[in-house]
Amino acid sequence: MFSLFRFAFSFLKNKEASEEVVNDVFLRLWEKRHTLDTIKNLKVYLYTAVKNGCLIYLRDNKKAEAIDLDSVEADHFYFTLDAQQLLQTKELQKALEESINSLPPKCKLIFKLVKEDGLSYKEAACLLSLSEKTIDNQLVTALKKLHFVLRPFLEEFAAFSSSKNNSKK
Repeated sequence: MFSLFRFAFSFLKNKEASEEVVNDVFLRLWEKRHTLDTIKNLKVYLYTAVKNGCLIYLRDNKKAEAIDLDSVEADHFYFTLDAQQLLQTKELQKALEESINSLPPKCKLIFKLVKEDGLSYKEAACLLSLSEKTIDNQLVTALKKLHFVLRPFLEEFAAFSSSKNNSKK
């Protein structure tokens, strides 16, 4: 449910409105629970319902500007901090956040949907009204940029880990 909230928030930029849209989607789902067997993919259904709910909310609240995928900002994922590797994890988290934030908005949204929320290329393509090839191209672009930005950090991390392991011997 939190990933649906973040998805709604990427459209609405408003916590209360995002919560309202997600709650309304679940309320409608509960009211139509007898027809759940007709839904082929519940995850895509929920994301599509949230997207449509956001668009309806924007329309009803006189937000006349069109929602363009290039203008949608998506949050990214966070690591759970391990006590033993707190410092390395914080550094990696910061580098990852910066590199994800440097992605173009549509690329960042697609990266989040596929890599964080676990949607398949087909599901993301359906949700965003794009082709699967576009999803693939955007993910390749994102991964190349992330690799380029994170490479120096990962090399430093590997050297640090290697020296730490050697000192234990």
